Amino acid sequence: MSDVSSLRPLAGVRVLEFCQVAAGPFCGMLLADFGADVIKVEPPEGDALRTWPPLTAGFSENFASLNRGKRSLALDLKNAEHRALALRLADEADVIVENSRPGVMDRLGLGHAALRARRPQLVYASISAYGQDGPRGGEGGFDLTIQAAAGVMSVTGEPDGAPVKAGVPIADFASGLYAAYAIAALLARVRAGGPGGHIDVPMFGATLAIAALQTSEYFGTGRNPVKLGSAHPRNAPYQAFAASDGFFAIAAGNNRLWAAVCETVGVPELLDDERFLTPTLRARHQRELKALLDPHFAGRTVADWLTAFAAAGVPHAPINGYREALADAQAAHLGLVQSQTLPGGHATQTVGCPLRLDGQVLPVDTRPPALDEHGDTLRAGDGWRPR
Repeated sequence: MSDVSSLRPLAGVRVLEFCQVAAGPFCGMLLADFGADVIKVEPPEGDALRTWPPLTAGFSENFASLNRGKRSLALDLKNAEHRALALRLADEADVIVENSRPGVMDRLGLGHAALRARRPQLVYASISAYGQDGPRGGEGGFDLTIQAAAGVMSVTGEPDGAPVKAGVPIADFASGLYAAYAIAALLARVRAGGPGGHIDVPMFGATLAIAALQTSEYFGTGRNPVKLGSAHPRNAPYQAFAASDGFFAIAAGNNRLWAAVCETVGVPELLDDERFLTPTLRARHQRELKALLDPHFAGRTVADWLTAFAAAGVPHAPINGYREALADAQAAHLGLVQSQTLPGGHATQTVGCPLRLDGQVLPVDTRPPALDEHGDTLRAGDGWRPR
């Protein structure tokens, strides 16, 4: 068994977070999960996410889900006295994370160049819509507009449907993940005796980067990928199908699994059909394939098909809502759902860190801070926790 300290490898790392809403706070939360001391600097009115429902006893559960394990300090950074406190904390920080528009932190005297001059080993991460420079560097953006600009909405939804964004804010969270990964990498460089650095995380670029299969399709064909609903451009059957009482998904990504599908469904003749001999051919003719499979699937329940495909070793799943996903036995085994106490003592739940270290669930601090909860302590000079 590992002790708690070995499960918090960023213990002693000091992070000053100047972020609101999603991408930056998610990055800060990931660092806090691994043990970093994260001080969240908020405007006097608080992070805008604090107003988002659902509200439990007046506290946003959306905010709680992205800001656990942090301390809150409310500052008006246009106020010289408040800026001086931010500078004092920055002088002792290992990491700065900010997600303002490019130029805002520079105008406040808290930009990368100013702070690195005072602390060369500082790791400074800037998350923005399009990056710190370039023809669109000054633009703002939110997850929706980045999904639109980066191509996600062009491949999401049914083939003949209107543009649809991904239901999960992937532009925000992909950017936060890239930022946390790069911060950890630069901290390793600093610990080895090297300098800090400035990490420029464009949400636009991060969202294009996670679309590797779609961009490579374009590079290889010269054509834009298209919307396929739940289907896959290179494998079939690999999508959602309708049973008699609902929908389920199967993923037969190779010939062995395709043969198992044919046996399970009772259509062995399709194995010799020239349209379906390889994954590429099946994907090319997946509309015809679906039309042949649909009548069989419609004759039995979701539970029947899931049981049958489980026995055949074909990857399968019901179309869960989040209630069902969180209640899955594997979610319990992984320790995903954890208790969370909101300021004021109200109990709720949250999804903790999904990773394990040395076979153990990370012991994350799930409590989110009230606005300026730690302001008096920090203003009094009792700032960072001991290393």
